[in-house]
Amino acid sequence: MSPARAGRSEQRTEGEEESWPEAHERLLGDPAFGPVVARVGPVRIQDTGYDSFSFLVRSVIYQQLAGKAAATIHGRLIAALRGVVSPTTVLGSSEDMLRGAGLSRAKQESIRDLAAKVADGTVPLDDLRSLTNEAVIERLIGVRGIGHWTAEMTLLFHLRRADVWPVGDLGVRAGIARIFDLKERPTPRETGLIGMGYRPWRSAAAWYCWRAMKPSPW
Repeated sequence: MSPARAGRSEQRTEGEEESWPEAHERLLGDPAFGPVVARVGPVRIQDTGYDSFSFLVRSVIYQQLAGKAAATIHGRLIAALRGVVSPTTVLGSSEDMLRGAGLSRAKQESIRDLAAKVADGTVPLDDLRSLTNEAVIERLIGVRGIGHWTAEMTLLFHLRRADVWPVGDLGVRAGIARIFDLKERPTPRETGLIGMGYRPWRSAAAWYCWRAMKPSPW
């Protein structure tokens, strides 16, 4: 059985889409990434169907929380907003409502700031797909509580950009250490240097780093 066919033996979750097939072929032949790529198969990312605002709200909720806890809070927020997550519904919600959904004060302030800036045009989201990666990051980090990591996750999992390399992500760095058999996680600078050899498919490399450790929550 070929490595490529063996890699396809992992069960595919409903709603996942294969992404960047060229990256799969490139990394399958890589001495370091090849074994994990053969085991995992092609890059598969969940199609959430979220618009940009909803995706960012979800991302803020998931910051620094375990996946199960974050999913519970996210579900409660959607229910509190009666299924419509938009700047209008967020700005029209009370602090008690948001707190009742499980949002901390910091997350409430971040989501409200996002809603206000989208509503008044300070942070437009309808043209993100036309912007460069750098421009998307610069725009999004203007929102309270949204840093480079959240912006990079938006690029990778929402906009599906092929060459995103989140050097500050602990999971990526842990995956690099495992894949390259390093004694310690590389520093962000070292991770950046390692990633240079995987352009323009660093998003796929990052995904395989996460899968080398555990399934990605995205």
